[in-house]
Amino acid sequence: MATSIGINYGQIADNLPPPEKVVPLVKSMGATRVKLYDADPHVLKAFANSGVEFIVSLGNEYLSDMKDPAKAQAWVKTNVQAYLPATKITCIAVGNEVLTFNNTALSDNLLPAMENVYAALVSMNLDKQVSVTTAHSVAILETSYPPSSGAFRRDLVSCITQVVDFHCKTGSPFLINAYPYFAYKADPKQVQLDFVLFQPNQGIVDPVTNLHYDNMLFAQIDAVHSALASIGYKNVCVQISETGWPSKGDADELGATPDNARKYNCNLIKLVSQKKGTPLKPNSNLNIYVFALFNENLKPGPMSERNYGLFKPDGTPSYPLGFAGVSTNSSSGRSPATGSGSTTPTSWSPQDGSSSPGYMSITSNSGRGLFCWKSWIMQLHIIVGSILLLFSQL
Repeated sequence: MATSIGINYGQIADNLPPPEKVVPLVKSMGATRVKLYDADPHVLKAFANSGVEFIVSLGNEYLSDMKDPAKAQAWVKTNVQAYLPATKITCIAVGNEVLTFNNTALSDNLLPAMENVYAALVSMNLDKQVSVTTAHSVAILETSYPPSSGAFRRDLVSCITQVVDFHCKTGSPFLINAYPYFAYKADPKQVQLDFVLFQPNQGIVDPVTNLHYDNMLFAQIDAVHSALASIGYKNVCVQISETGWPSKGDADELGATPDNARKYNCNLIKLVSQKKGTPLKPNSNLNIYVFALFNENLKPGPMSERNYGLFKPDGTPSYPLGFAGVSTNSSSGRSPATGSGSTTPTSWSPQDGSSSPGYMSITSNSGRGLFCWKSWIMQLHIIVGSILLLFSQL
């Protein structure tokens, strides 16, 4: 199971083990990359000299502060430079799913914040080893089927174009949070479970490219590639910053079971280990971060929100994963980490234990992206029905 898989390490919980005990757990699953939703100093210190690469994050609530170059400089100095080179921080995610909050003020702050954080890295000669990006919900897509017709929401095209231009100039990746689970949850009668779980199935063929897709995640990724190409960017590096499947849910959350979570995540890790790209980009690395390392018992929302973890707080797998895990001997008693983890004692700076509201509910903006898939399923039914009718008349 040793792969180049990445893992999201969220900490909205009061029963998680201390970071020192998380290091061997991450290594036990072969993960070489970790994404934080903050810049927690306890975690960054614990992983010093571990060789694990980190994406640290700056919460949505601090984007307006980052419009001030001096504050961006102070944040980078305190939360990134201070841990290099011992801790391999390779990327800063500025905000999470900002554009799908439909908050104009927040969206307007995104690019200036990214630019100032990058300028701070340049001033410290760190821009060659640390990149700057932001994570988007797949709901930024207005059309996702067929993948070749992928297109961004028209009201977001201008902002996305500016962000992608920043990526091209600085060499940073375009991050997408994609959850096929939500498509199944929204319409389990129409969305084939095997198709979203990477299980054997007939799949679908893009009628424009004739490319065959046997799982929804790859189709979503290629829809993003197509959307980028439609605005003039064909060679942007796309990474999946979040994807996963809950092992438990409320009564109306069909599909949220340990067996489905096991199939999704184990099949996903197997695909990543094969180093295969998507049908449209077969030679591109997948660069996927699984959500999440632990179940987080303080996350709000439906039960599924608290049950995405590959592991329980004691270090045992939430379901059979193919590796045993590592005992963490219960919790550290630390307060739940809820944000950017800065220790800079200023009125604007994120304090140790603050969090990005963009991370609190991963389902908040996912509904919009499902309509494309429902439409696609309906189209397939119409096509199949027409074919059957034609044959019956022969």
